[in-house]
Amino acid sequence: MEFFLEVLTGGLLAGLMYSLVAIGFVLIYKASGVFNFAQGSMVLFSALTFVSLLERGVPFWVSFAVTLLTMIALAWAIERVVLRPLVNRPPITLFMATLGLSYIIEGVAQAMWGAQVHGLELGISDAPLEIGGMLLSQFDLFSAATAGILVLFLSLLFNKTRIGISLRAVADDQLAALAVGIKLQRIWMIVWAVAGFVGLVAGLLWGARLGVQFSLSLVVLKALPVLIIGGFTSIGGAIVGGLIIGASEKLAEVYLGPIIGGGIENWFPYVLALLFLLVRPAGIFGERAIERV
Repeated sequence: MEFFLEVLTGGLLAGLMYSLVAIGFVLIYKASGVFNFAQGSMVLFSALTFVSLLERGVPFWVSFAVTLLTMIALAWAIERVVLRPLVNRPPITLFMATLGLSYIIEGVAQAMWGAQVHGLELGISDAPLEIGGMLLSQFDLFSAATAGILVLFLSLLFNKTRIGISLRAVADDQLAALAVGIKLQRIWMIVWAVAGFVGLVAGLLWGARLGVQFSLSLVVLKALPVLIIGGFTSIGGAIVGGLIIGASEKLAEVYLGPIIGGGIENWFPYVLALLFLLVRPAGIFGERAIERV
């Protein structure tokens, strides 16, 4: 039982890392109704910018501030150059725009900082810490605390402020929001800037775990099952979905891996997501779309 609880807890903590990436998708989807394929590239770009500044002797917090301002500037440029001309276009058009953005951001990152692999050290030990008889990674505990603080901040921002009310109005009906005087472009820029900040936090944590390299952008693939299970419109759902995916893949690897074969951890989340699509397509906390036909 102690071993089971240790595997389960480790999986839950790892799942929160997936949730950090998924939250960025949720923010963009709530504001524009489109799946932002460029979120993975934003995670890569932020991590690569931060570690490149560190390697050039820039202090930690100055590098963080400069990278954050860079992500905000990137959000402004995306809203002004890409999103604004595509207002009221079909969602597939916006999706294809974010797909193109993904390759552009990766190309700009490579041109600015090169394609070599970087090690990122945040000063957080990955040594196991014994808690209640279980050995848990200190880095995973830090990541879990970071995810909790981030979710609390976003909940306050979008539930207790005028920006949050405007965001919910835009998510419900963009044309109606425009009709009552909400500036759609301003909301999009704010949401993309917040998504850039979330991408920065996720990029630093994932970069410290895997190394800052271009394969880091593929971490978005791990966020897909999280979004399918939790729902594309719920920040809380992204957390719950990440916990489910993290716990299930670790338990499957330990208990089903010896029977089925190794590597089950890589594809089991997608099997679970497929089952959710068959039973509850909108996800646990997702909003069901009702359209007039």
